[in-house]
Amino acid sequence: MKNNDFQNSSDFSTQIKWIILSRVIFAVIMIVSCLVFSLGENLSFFAQPFFVLYNIAAGILMLSIVYLIWLNKFKKKLALAYFQTIADTIIVTSIIFVTGSYDSIFTFFYLVVIIYTSMLLLQKGSLIIATISCLQYGILIELEYYKIIPPFLDSYFLSNTVNESHIIYRIIIVIVACFAVAILSGILSLQLKGAKQDLKIAQEHLKRVEKMAAMDDMISGIAHEIKNPLASLSGSIQLLQEDTKPGSYEDKLMQIILRETHRLENIVNDIRLFAKPHTDNAIAIKLTDAIHETIELFLNDPEWNQRIRVTTSINKNLSVFIDPSHFTQILWNLLKNAAQSIKGHGEIKISLKPSINNRVHLTVKDSGIGIHQKDSSHIFDPFFTTKPDGTGLGLSIIHKLIDTYNGMIDFESTPGKGTIFTVLFNGVPLKTK
Repeated sequence: MKNNDFQNSSDFSTQIKWIILSRVIFAVIMIVSCLVFSLGENLSFFAQPFFVLYNIAAGILMLSIVYLIWLNKFKKKLALAYFQTIADTIIVTSIIFVTGSYDSIFTFFYLVVIIYTSMLLLQKGSLIIATISCLQYGILIELEYYKIIPPFLDSYFLSNTVNESHIIYRIIIVIVACFAVAILSGILSLQLKGAKQDLKIAQEHLKRVEKMAAMDDMISGIAHEIKNPLASLSGSIQLLQEDTKPGSYEDKLMQIILRETHRLENIVNDIRLFAKPHTDNAIAIKLTDAIHETIELFLNDPEWNQRIRVTTSINKNLSVFIDPSHFTQILWNLLKNAAQSIKGHGEIKISLKPSINNRVHLTVKDSGIGIHQKDSSHIFDPFFTTKPDGTGLGLSIIHKLIDTYNGMIDFESTPGKGTIFTVLFNGVPLKTK
């Protein structure tokens, strides 16, 4: 979706369903209210404006059925959200027209539409709906004032009873109200969206931390027990190699043993880093510089630079307290995983922006094959890998590093479309000279 990459489609659909249900309830209330009022006044079913309001309510119910079919049968939910909110502004304008236009008390319905639009489409959508609402209201009043369309309820035109300055004043009030509500509700919706995202990241991160905590001591002990024999083995092979003729069969075997020993040592070092990462070298680093340096190193690798394009959207005034080498390792692993998921040519997008409570959001989005649903709950597990030559420690280590600095990590993935990893750091203010 354009408004939010990898937006949770189930949440979006749920919001649309609730709005459709609210619309149905509104239509039913409108019908019941008209019936009660008409009975109290001894008016017929076809009396104006009730008959028109019944038609509007029936139209709302029919549109709601269309929206539900669209929601369940078609994929373009963003288009549905825009279509139904714009249709609602037309319905509101119709209600205002049949209930007195200038004298109608139902102009606040525009504000209701703008508010729930901000919940669906954030500030951009709410501003669009505010603009459409203002245009419709202004055009309706002006057409009545200049006698282009006759009033629905009264036999007189506005120009005969209301001063033009009052008309302009009323339109300006409606415009100010609509845009003020659009801006404020848009800001609140963005904050709510950010808070919900942070809460989701925190919940998922804490689940994984609890899961990993039981493994830390055991893994650290195993790594320590393996490291010493490996060091002895490597030293012994090097001594034997000194007495071996270069290029001989024995020399080749020893080179294989040494290479595999070094690989085991690297795995043991990774395990120790996973179990007990140290923060002695942590400093406040400017993330802009660290990100660009890591990207430059990454693109210097011939395996990636010919087929992977990296783009950035970075707030330059953000910093975090972390060991620079740890940050490089975190971003490098995320870039590497993203690149490995891309078959052929593709793109990786890195964004950095501030969040609420002095947090910093780092996101790495790729255009790769995505993560299969059956693997999604295990990708941070130690030694879990889907790669034939992987150790399964890359994401486990960066998860541990991020947690060590009181940060959090989470991801969203759409199989066949890509994955977006989100890292949440604690920000620190940059010192100004």
